Amino acid sequence: MELPEISDFRKLFLKDTPLLDVRAPVEFSAGAFPYTENLPLLEDEERHLIGIRYKENGQEAAIELGRELIDGQPKVERTKAWKAFVDRHPGGALYCFRGGMRSKIAQEWIYEATGIAYPRIKGGYKALRNFLLEEIEVSCQEINPIILGGRTGAGKTLVLHELANSIDLEGLAWHRGSAFGRHATPQPTQIDFENRLSIELIKHRAAAHTQLVLEDESKAVGSRHLPPILYETMSASPLVMLDVSLEERIHNSIQEYVIEALQEYQKLYGEETGFDKWSEYATESLQKIRKRLGGVRYKEMNDKLQHAIQVLRKTGKADTHADWISQLLTDYYDPMYDYQLAKKSHRIIYSGNRKQVEEYLR
Repeated sequence: MELPEISDFRKLFLKDTPLLDVRAPVEFSAGAFPYTENLPLLEDEERHLIGIRYKENGQEAAIELGRELIDGQPKVERTKAWKAFVDRHPGGALYCFRGGMRSKIAQEWIYEATGIAYPRIKGGYKALRNFLLEEIEVSCQEINPIILGGRTGAGKTLVLHELANSIDLEGLAWHRGSAFGRHATPQPTQIDFENRLSIELIKHRAAAHTQLVLEDESKAVGSRHLPPILYETMSASPLVMLDVSLEERIHNSIQEYVIEALQEYQKLYGEETGFDKWSEYATESLQKIRKRLGGVRYKEMNDKLQHAIQVLRKTGKADTHADWISQLLTDYYDPMYDYQLAKKSHRIIYSGNRKQVEEYLR
């Protein structure tokens, strides 16, 4: 019996199809797709041993070793895990790296165990990845971005989340885009970031959102880089500026970098350890910009930060953080912002407060 293959990749991603990735864990960790679970046919060590056998003795010897390694109990356990995935996701599909032997074996074992002809992706991971990379190029030719700018703490992400035709690049890259931008958990790999971004672009094009609102970003968001073609497109697009008071920026910054960041760490590590980890994150983030601040300003701001941390620990009140955050915004971020803005002021088509900007962008 010829078991089914899927080649309509656009439909897969538009429907958020659950995917079963049977590659080795080391391959999966380098890059995969949303809604994907890794249940490998071969573990990393098994794949490594088969690779050595292939180099030394050729394909047939490698296949024979593969059979020896996964015959018996490994086959029973892996098929059981795949069956559970199929039961949970009857509308899903599976893939290996190139859509070859590993996915065919998984497909056959699933069929033997369940009678279900579970489809595999034609061309596997490589075909899906190439499709998404090509779609970034296509999307950048079809969309007309409007770039949302504004000073640090203005609340640009809050505005983006109110709009149906927006993409939160910092959310996809899992970084807040500043010296204090890292989260409690790591950023996705560059491949994962690009895959997620491409899928978002495909979905917006399918929804006929040709005019997309994106936040004004540099080439990198944390340690993840925007695709060059997207950055170039954004750099030539009109700018809408979000203008808010310093007080509002301080409030937004306390909410994001103190209250929400602390909650992240405490959710991950527990109340006490989480507070300590968040305190380290805040201290280290300020330390990163020590040279740019200069010794005197750094000491002054760090003293304020450490005092605010102690007040927060004792009382649970975050207001004291306004002291160092106010200085950080006015002495560090604003001069950099003014320098950058001077180079792109000719692209500004509108400026306003949050309510005005949201209405304009709608």
